[in-house]
Amino acid sequence: MVDVSKVGKRGAVVIPAALRRRFGIEEGSLVIAEEGENGVLIRPAVALPADEYHQRFFVEIDRGYGALRRDPDAWREEVAERQALDGTLMDGLDLDELWTEDGDVLHPDADEGRRV
Repeated sequence: MVDVSKVGKRGAVVIPAALRRRFGIEEGSLVIAEEGENGVLIRPAVALPADEYHQRFFVEIDRGYGALRRDPDAWREEVAERQALDGTLMDGLDLDELWTEDGDVLHPDADEGRRV
């Protein structure tokens, strides 16, 4: 089904009644507008239960990770980026510092038992 709609003030677009009925879009319904391969796609926003959302999220993550691993160049780039970031995780932290249970920091190269 193809219908032509005119874009109104503030970008408002009228979705033809037959399509609204078919997809359960009513006044006040939320829709998602996203960039598609051939233009803008407007579709109903679906509220998913948290468990189902998490499942879909992890399936997408797994799919993306699998695609990354199958592309040797992309995987090398990913590994290089991870290695570059490894050093930044400890920026500003001294690996030799000792933290006490009360939150004080003991510096091993300072005077014996000196707290900061």
